Amino acid sequence: MTRLRTWLGGTVVVLASAVSAWALAFPQNPFGTSLVRAIADCGAVVTLGLTLVPWLDVDRHRTQLADHAARPLIVVSALWAVSELVRLPLSAADAAGVPVLRVGVGTTVEFVVDTAAGRAGLVCAVAAVAVCLLAVVAPRASSASVVTAGAAAVGVTGRTLVGHLSEDPWGGAAVAVHALAAAVWCGVLAALVLTVSHRGRWARVLPRFSQMSLVCVVVLVIGGLGGAVAALGSAVDLWATGYGRLLSAKVVLTAVLVTLAWRNRTVWLPAARTHRAAADVSGRRSRVELAGMAVGLTLAAALAVTG
Repeated sequence: MTRLRTWLGGTVVVLASAVSAWALAFPQNPFGTSLVRAIADCGAVVTLGLTLVPWLDVDRHRTQLADHAARPLIVVSALWAVSELVRLPLSAADAAGVPVLRVGVGTTVEFVVDTAAGRAGLVCAVAAVAVCLLAVVAPRASSASVVTAGAAAVGVTGRTLVGHLSEDPWGGAAVAVHALAAAVWCGVLAALVLTVSHRGRWARVLPRFSQMSLVCVVVLVIGGLGGAVAALGSAVDLWATGYGRLLSAKVVLTAVLVTLAWRNRTVWLPAARTHRAAADVSGRRSRVELAGMAVGLTLAAALAVTG
């Protein structure tokens, strides 16, 4: 029941965030394309987190945590794969300037074959399908877990290299690093919410997650600043353009999330490490932080498709 509430809550947060992003960037943000990208990106991030989360536990309990992550990994990676396949004709329609219902198979194939954005989309779709298949046929193999994590990482960063900053090698690399660091931070926390339900396991995995997330936050902030400097023409763009308003909202939200994460590191972490935080308290704190992350991922998806 708790897991179902988490799924439903996440869906509501993503939908509400997509509507808010559309309003901030109107009329430059195509709502349908933005929403599908947000679903796909959230699916990719959670998939990556589920492939990584077993490594946060100690050796003797790692297999058990991997077993807990196996079923959610199949479900989320399947959702990610479907979203990526849906996104291909949507992107083809945007590129051709026609309604999506009028885009045929030939136009979609031409988009996938002849454009960098289409090929990047195909790479992401193939990565999602590969992760899903591996999760079904080899859920407990340690070698497969390395491959699934790598495929998920490719899917997370695939489209960032052909986005707004594709012609700027430094800006494009900064965005890719920023996206991967954010995906690890957000995805592993989501995986913890979906797989950890006992106080003892929180005590084992939370200190390792805290160390990892600190590195991720530093990297994503540096990468995000590099990408923002490359993308904006001037400071005026932060409120004068739809892209700038979305970026401003994302910066503010990132500051809030970093502050919340630091508070959790100084209050929640010591209590969890010493078994003084009940499992439901840890679950509630992580879901609050995760809701903010879902908003941030949706804003990032909106940024990627805003002209």
